[in-house]
Amino acid sequence: MNSDMNDLPLLRSLLTLASVIEARDPYTGGHIWRVSRYARTLAGKAGLNRDEIFRVELGGLVHDLGKVGMADAILGKTSRLTPEEFSVIKRHSELGRRLVADHPMAPLVIDSIFCHHERVDGQGYPRGIAGPELPMISRLISIADAFDAMTSERPYQKAMPPEKAYGIISEGRGKQFDAELGGTFVELGARGGLAHILRHCGEKRLMLTCPKCGPIIAPPAGAKDGDLLACPACSARFLAHTAGETFHLEHTGAGRPQAFEPDEDVIDEFIRGNS
Repeated sequence: MNSDMNDLPLLRSLLTLASVIEARDPYTGGHIWRVSRYARTLAGKAGLNRDEIFRVELGGLVHDLGKVGMADAILGKTSRLTPEEFSVIKRHSELGRRLVADHPMAPLVIDSIFCHHERVDGQGYPRGIAGPELPMISRLISIADAFDAMTSERPYQKAMPPEKAYGIISEGRGKQFDAELGGTFVELGARGGLAHILRHCGEKRLMLTCPKCGPIIAPPAGAKDGDLLACPACSARFLAHTAGETFHLEHTGAGRPQAFEPDEDVIDEFIRGNS
């Protein structure tokens, strides 16, 4: 077992909190899993050692902890944020840092939480950290986070084709993104090395599409033919019909709003993979 996995209750509590925070936003299903997997894959390709890769994978799962302090009206807004609202969202990095500052696992995750919106040119937030002062883990998660934001459905924008997102990553090398890591990420994408992560919410769990809201339904790992699934945005209910490795959804009517629950499958997957 990884030496940082010795206190499983502490680790699980941190991951559970991160997963519940993600569940508050109906349009970010699977986001922390994808960021974690993109960053882990990139870290491996970049030659990081096992302990460093563990920190990167964990950091991807908890990087948005600070969003616990964001109002639902902002997190769930269906149109673009105003400059004032965006200034509030930008505070989540600092709030996350304060949230975990006294946690026993803070040294493992604080860079991913506090610095994932920094840029190598110093134009990021919250501190404008630049160049060699920017931690490696933050450089990795920054690329993963930006790519997933571009290629995922949002209420105010359609998911971008991955080829276009790779182009933006490439253009941002040396400015928003680390030049070498950005190039490696684009190369991984061009070779199909990230296809198993794109638009998934877990290992072999493809996001499902609500006809009204888009591909934002994250099916549980144990989903099977005949299960009822709900859209986290509009609460519409669907009957799942097996279709190859995914499901076809049959609309059955409106449902009740869902409770915010952690994705135990993602948490267990991480713990098993690092044991």
